[in-house]
Amino acid sequence: MTTTPAASAPARSWPATAAACTTVVLWASSFVAIRSAGETYSPGALALGRLLSGVLVLGLILLVRREGLPGRGAWPGIIKSGVLWFGLYMVVLNWGEREVDAGTAAMLVNIGPILMALLGARMLGERLSRRLLTGMAISFSGAVVVGLAMSGHGGSSVLGVALCLLAAVVYALGVVSQKPALAHGSSLQITTFGCLIGAVACLPFSGVLISEVGDAPMSDTLTMIYLGVFPTALAFTTWGYALARTTAGRMGATTYASPALVVLMAWVLLDEVPTLLAVLGGLLCLAGVAISRGRQQTGPTRPTRANPARPVEGSRHDAQHATHRTERRP
Repeated sequence: MTTTPAASAPARSWPATAAACTTVVLWASSFVAIRSAGETYSPGALALGRLLSGVLVLGLILLVRREGLPGRGAWPGIIKSGVLWFGLYMVVLNWGEREVDAGTAAMLVNIGPILMALLGARMLGERLSRRLLTGMAISFSGAVVVGLAMSGHGGSSVLGVALCLLAAVVYALGVVSQKPALAHGSSLQITTFGCLIGAVACLPFSGVLISEVGDAPMSDTLTMIYLGVFPTALAFTTWGYALARTTAGRMGATTYASPALVVLMAWVLLDEVPTLLAVLGGLLCLAGVAISRGRQQTGPTRPTRANPARPVEGSRHDAQHATHRTERRP
């Protein structure tokens, strides 16, 4: 029996879905980890330590797999995403979270996926479907509700708001820059060298990192290493794998599951009992993600000049049958 495209699509897409889910869970855990290690390490030192840990793990895996260097066409995207996303974004986000409370930071940074979808349409020619836009609107409203529920009182500054907005913009630009590079190398290659470039960009903080490591509790240093190994090395690799198989807009929409997971993790790990408002916001985030990543209609494609629809199996027989019926019509 011949397998139809509609039937085989789920089988082909489940690894990318699993990779995206892995990324979202690990990135959600990073917000809790940054809140903990950020009390000891300054923003630049925390970013550099995280990136160095990630580069070490990724480099070892790359050597074991013998993947070597990515193609020449990947390097413009690697350099841009390395400087913007791996370097600048991590420093700015760490700094911004020191100036505003966690809820306000979550609301502002979650502008990033919306910018990602818009930039993907503008720079990569990706399609903005009604389903995607509706799902993102619902998820963003849920992120705002979660942010309001988690916000403190009087803990925000103009500088912190500006830093979080800058982090959202840099995040979106970094993802859109990385997407074309994935056509010229594996996710492991793109992530490894992007992380390396980000670490090089953060080397001016090396002196601060060395001095702070000596005074930091071992628990905070282990948390920094955790950030490098799991939310960076592993999560950025699974992100690249999934991003290579879908659009930047849909991947950005997937990250809206993070606020719901952050609420759950803060409850389990930090004993922060969520309010009813936080639970409601988390459910809205998850509902929006489900809508934006829902399966598109698999019916016949409308013919266009650029991509005329190919006749499906049996269509010739149907056309002949229709013609025969027309000829018999009085």
